[in-house]
Amino acid sequence: MIIIHKNEGTKISYTANGANITFNDEVMLNLAKYERDEASHIDLCCDNFGNLVSGVIPGTAERYVVQIDIPPRSYKYVADGVDKDGNRKEKKVALPLDMDKVTLTFWSVEGRYHA
Repeated sequence: MIIIHKNEGTKISYTANGANITFNDEVMLNLAKYERDEASHIDLCCDNFGNLVSGVIPGTAERYVVQIDIPPRSYKYVADGVDKDGNRKEKKVALPLDMDKVTLTFWSVEGRYHA
C-alpha cells in the first residue's frame, strides 16, 4: 500500500489481510468489493460521538480519519478457443486487486477519536 500522512499527530491503527483492511478493530472493509473499472474513493470519518462512519456527513461527521483510493481494475486477456474461421479468440479476465497500488491517506485523530 501507498501510505500518506496528511498531517502530524496520531493516526488510527489498521491491519491488512489480503484485500481486507480493518481500522482500529472497529471497521473492516473488503477493498476488492469496491474495485471498479474506474478509480474508487472511500472516506472514513469520525462523527461527533467518536464513531467511525463511511463518508462525510455535514454537521455530524466532517473530520477525516482515513481516505482510501483504489485504482481501476486491471485485466489480462486469455486464450478462449478459436472462432469459426480458426482465428484465436481471447476473453478479458479481471486480475485480483493489487493492494500495493491502494493509497491510504491518514489524518490525525488526536482529540477527536477514541482510538
